[in-house]
Amino acid sequence: MTTDNGARILVVDDEPQIIKLLKVTLKAHRFDVLEAATGEQGIYQASISHPDLIVLDLGLPDMSGMDVLKRIREWSRVPVIVLTAKEREADKIEALDGGADDYVTKPFGMGELVARIRVALRHAGNVQQEPVLRFGGLVIDLAQRFVELNGSRVKLTPTEYELLKILASNAGKVITQRQLLQQVWGGHHHESDSHYLRIYIGHLRKKLEEDPTRPKLIETEPGIGYRFLLQEQAE
Repeated sequence: MTTDNGARILVVDDEPQIIKLLKVTLKAHRFDVLEAATGEQGIYQASISHPDLIVLDLGLPDMSGMDVLKRIREWSRVPVIVLTAKEREADKIEALDGGADDYVTKPFGMGELVARIRVALRHAGNVQQEPVLRFGGLVIDLAQRFVELNGSRVKLTPTEYELLKILASNAGKVITQRQLLQQVWGGHHHESDSHYLRIYIGHLRKKLEEDPTRPKLIETEPGIGYRFLLQEQAE
């Protein structure tokens, strides 16, 4: 898996202007670009070309982008960044819960999209990670189940540790509230339990952030979930 320049990017979108813009910009950043104008073409290209990452529009002429995502997720864990309309928050949540790695809203800035692509590629390249995660002065030892910040041990409750482990193990990805509730509290929860998340995220920020009111490690995606920032994003 290529993690930066030279990565093969499959763009699945039926708008010629967006395809042209993406091809020019991504090639300028030394990415190899493939394209597909329909969902079926996208699934076929994904199966035969083995892209390093897919940029997937949710609005396609022959089938929904969500159906494309579900089909691809049946046999591949390739990173997928979805393109979605800004006002459709429910689409973002559905896509992330369905296996997307990230999303970018339309209209979008190319600088943001390139940054999201690089983060997703880095995360994919580190999936088989060491038992110790390091983010600047923050060290998370998954084997020994302890956390250090700038050389000092940080005391976390079991719930706080589980939340931090999930977020840090998926650094750069948006994890939805539903995913966190299911993974930390199990199946016995309700959507209204999201206030528990806010409380525990607040505890983590107090223990890990220099300024909990202006977090640089755990970012809130309003109405959707949380993202643990990679070090270069947090600086």
